[in-house]
Amino acid sequence: MLAIILPALSLGFLGSFHCIGMCGPIALTLPVQHLTGPKKLLGILLYNGGRVTAYAILGMIFGWLGRQFYLGGLQQWLSITLGCLLLGMVLLNYVAGKRIQGTRLLNGFTSGIKKILGGLLQQQRFRTLYAIGFFNGLLPCGLVYLGIAGSVATGNVENGILFMCAFGAGTLPAMMAITYFGNLISMSVRNKMRRMIPYVIGIMGALLIMRGLNLGIPYISPAMSSHSEKVVEHCCHP
Repeated sequence: MLAIILPALSLGFLGSFHCIGMCGPIALTLPVQHLTGPKKLLGILLYNGGRVTAYAILGMIFGWLGRQFYLGGLQQWLSITLGCLLLGMVLLNYVAGKRIQGTRLLNGFTSGIKKILGGLLQQQRFRTLYAIGFFNGLLPCGLVYLGIAGSVATGNVENGILFMCAFGAGTLPAMMAITYFGNLISMSVRNKMRRMIPYVIGIMGALLIMRGLNLGIPYISPAMSSHSEKVVEHCCHP
């Protein structure tokens, strides 16, 4: 379990300053800035609880998808492929400076989520905070893509949910701070932290590749046995 929770927490925490840059404007317009004390804290918790719920649902979906690859004996290749895709994204987006364009379906989904978010934010009501957080968590984001890659690589629905919940928990300190204290974190600090994102993505990609190489290294590249081997062992040894 620690092999799932610790990488996910680290990913969320290290990437949380990217969250401040991307989701900070939403956090700063939440209907909690005029509140004080416990009610303000409750509102911030509701918003972030909505985000983590959205991440958990994504973890369930993509954990299930990873399970299908696992049952087909393709978990190692899946992990290596995901790692190569992440490294390719770093090379294209951050080294070559070429922006990766989303598909028409993804762009349509993003527009729909932004429209819903805009309507909820315009209401400026305390009771909408959980919903704002939930739909904010569904917005396409490079850091969320990393979390999804990790949940797919777990090859299990429960572990996919656990990975994304831990990932969301890792983002909480920075996201709660920016909402509670407003612009306390300066733009220059945010920009410096955002420069770390390519390195975080690269490390995650390298770890996924190592995991798929089946090197037998605990936590980093644990030995994987194929589904077919487990079935044979189960049949031969009651």
